[in-house]
Amino acid sequence: MISGYKAIGFDMDGTLLNTKVDLKRMADIVFDEMIKMGVPEREIDRNGGYKFNLDSGMDYLAKTGRADDIHEINRRVSKAARDIEMENVGMARPFPGSVRLLNQLKKEGYKVGVLTRGCREYAETALKTTGVIDLLDGLVCRDDFPERDAKPSPESIVNLAKALGVAATDILYLGDHKFDYLCAKDAGAGFIGVLSGGYDARDWKALDPNIVIVNTVSDLLNSD
Repeated sequence: MISGYKAIGFDMDGTLLNTKVDLKRMADIVFDEMIKMGVPEREIDRNGGYKFNLDSGMDYLAKTGRADDIHEINRRVSKAARDIEMENVGMARPFPGSVRLLNQLKKEGYKVGVLTRGCREYAETALKTTGVIDLLDGLVCRDDFPERDAKPSPESIVNLAKALGVAATDILYLGDHKFDYLCAKDAGAGFIGVLSGGYDARDWKALDPNIVIVNTVSDLLNSD
């Protein structure tokens, strides 16, 4: 399942760690901030949660000559998102078998990394709380690069590859959301969908009937 790759990358929330982040409230905050900045409701794509709310609003600001306001939107949204992420960060727990898997991968010579849409403060706190951070060779977070480079942009996988010292095509990435799949696919990386987050088997197969699915990352233990 993992042979042929040099590095294994993981999404964090819902994939490597069981966390408690109110994603709906985060998306609503982005929407509210866009409205405050004068973005018409019809211009905001609410189908993709936080990321698409933000991108569609920024597109509107850019095309209407208000590119300077994008920085202010990012500042407001980033702070609000960080506050929501940190609310329950102490409740983060590794999914059963995930720490053992990371140890196995390291012993077998794989580079191991995390690519998350969480901010760095939140990600580092969650990974330290769960005892995972010292097992990683690389960590790429939402605020490490411009918002445009965050998942589902393939640049997010490219940035993870740089952090791990490999090519994007050398990475097998595991995630629980279509954004994870899209960034991996568009960057030429391998992908496995997990059922420990928000997607079930029907969701994955609707996205790609050939997608490889596992219940949790621990299904990779001792796989070849």
